Amino acid sequence: MKIEPHVTVQLMIAVGAAVIGSLQFGYNTGVINAPQKTIEEFINKTWYERYNEKIHENTLTTLWAVSVSMFSVGGIFGSFSVGLFVNRLGRKNSMLIANVLAFIAAALMGFSKLAASWEMLILGRLVVGLYSGLSTGFVPMYVGEIAPTSLRGALGTLHQLGIVIGILMAQIFGIDSIMGNATMWPFLLGFTFIPALIQCAMLPFCPESPRFLLINQNEENKAKSVLKKLRGTEDVGEDIQEMKEESRQMMREKKVTIVELFRSPLYRQPLIIAIMLQLSQQFSGINAVFYYSTSIFTKAGVAYPVYATIGTGVVNTVFTIVSLFVVERAGRRSLHLTGLMGMAVSAVVMTVAMALTEKYPDLSYVSIVAIFVFVAFFEIGPGPIPWFIVAELFSQGPRPSAFAVAGFSNWTANFIVGMCFQYVEQLTGPYVFIIFTVLLLIFFIFTYFKVPETKGRTFDEISAGFRQNASSGAEKYAPDELNALGADSHPTARSHSPLFTFPLK
Repeated sequence: MKIEPHVTVQLMIAVGAAVIGSLQFGYNTGVINAPQKTIEEFINKTWYERYNEKIHENTLTTLWAVSVSMFSVGGIFGSFSVGLFVNRLGRKNSMLIANVLAFIAAALMGFSKLAASWEMLILGRLVVGLYSGLSTGFVPMYVGEIAPTSLRGALGTLHQLGIVIGILMAQIFGIDSIMGNATMWPFLLGFTFIPALIQCAMLPFCPESPRFLLINQNEENKAKSVLKKLRGTEDVGEDIQEMKEESRQMMREKKVTIVELFRSPLYRQPLIIAIMLQLSQQFSGINAVFYYSTSIFTKAGVAYPVYATIGTGVVNTVFTIVSLFVVERAGRRSLHLTGLMGMAVSAVVMTVAMALTEKYPDLSYVSIVAIFVFVAFFEIGPGPIPWFIVAELFSQGPRPSAFAVAGFSNWTANFIVGMCFQYVEQLTGPYVFIIFTVLLLIFFIFTYFKVPETKGRTFDEISAGFRQNASSGAEKYAPDELNALGADSHPTARSHSPLFTFPLK
C-alpha cells in the first residue's frame, strides 16, 4: 500500500501510543456486557453470605445498573477535568499520568471477588471511568494537534478505531470459555492494567504537541524540531506560520474559561454544535446495544447471543476502518448525516422484527442484521466524527474548555442511557428503540441546518467563519466585548466568510 508523504513512522508511533487510551475506553465500555449473569451471581452470593437472605430482584437490577453506569459517572468528572491538566502538564504528560487511575481501577476490580465486595467493583468502574473521561479529551486533542491538516480527519478517526477494537477485545475475552466465567471474570475486568503498561512504555518516546509547545509554552525551536520529525521534512514553515497566526489571534482574545465559553457570542454557535454532536452519538442508542446487546439478542430469540454480540463488535471495527478511508473524501457533515439516517431506518426495522419475533421466530435473524446495520451506520458518522470535530471547531485558546464541555455532555448522556435503558425497556418492551429513532431524526435535522463542513480547512479558517458569524450580530453586543473576543479582527474573518454563512447546507 502506498503511504502518503506526510505519514511518518514518528507520527504513527505517537498516534498509536495515544489511542491506547481510546482502546481502554472501548474495552471498559464493552467488558461489562458478556459476564452480566456471572457477576450478578457473584453479587447474589455475596449478598446471601453477608445478610443470610437472598437479594431482592429489584435490588440486584439496581446494583447491576449502578455497576454499569458508574463508569459513565467517572467519565463525567474525568472529561470535565481535561482543561486542568492539558494546559499545565501538556498533552503527552497528561496521558502518561492518567495511567495511575488505570492501575488503581485494575486492582479494585481484579480483587473484588477475592474481597467479596461488589463495592470494590463499583468503585473500580468509577475510577476507570474517570481515566476514560480524561482520555476522551486528551487523545483527540493530541492527535488533532500533531496531525497534518490533510490527514486530520483520517487520523482523528483512529481514536474511534481504538474504541471499537477495545470493545471487540472485551467481547471476545468475555466468552465463557475464555474469561467470562465464574473463575476468570476478575481477570477480565482487571486486564486494563496491560494496555496501561504498554502506553507508559511508549509515551516517553513520543513528542509533545507542537501546538502546545509553540502557543502555550512559546518554545518555537522545540515546536519546529518536533514538526520536522512528525512531518519527515525540514520544510515546516507553513505549519509554524499557521500556529503563529492562531497564537496572534489568541492574544486578541480573553483567556477562555468554561463560564466564558458559554457567555461569549463568539463561541456560542460552535459550542452548541459540539454539544449536539456529542449528544447525537450517545442518544443514538449505540451504548444501549454495547451495554445490553447480549440481553437484547436473548429477548429477540437468538440462539447464541454472546456470539451475535461479538458479531456487532466485528461490524463495528470493520466500518470504523471504512470511515477512516472515506472521511477525507466525503467530508464530516455528509458522513454524519448518512450515519444518522441509516441508524434511524435500522432502528425501525429492529423494532418491528423484535416485536414480531414471538409470532414469527425467523425474524430473530432480521433483528441480528438490523443491529449489525445499526452499528455499521454508527461508525460511518456518529461514532468517530463528534470526537475529532471539536478540535476543528475551536482555536487553541478555548479548545481545552470546549473539550471539557463536549466530553461532559457525552458522558452525561452515556450515563443516562446506561442507567435508564433497562427500566425503559421493561416499560416499552421491543418498542424501546423507537425513542432513539425520534432522537436520531432530530439530530439529523440539526446537522443538516447547522453543522458546517470542516474538511480540508485549517483551524484558523474554521474559527474565522464563526468569528464572522458572531460579528454579523455585533449590534447586539458592546464594541469592547467584541473587541476582547477578537470578533471580526482577523483578516481571514472576511476572506473566508462565504464558507460559514449559517445555516449551512
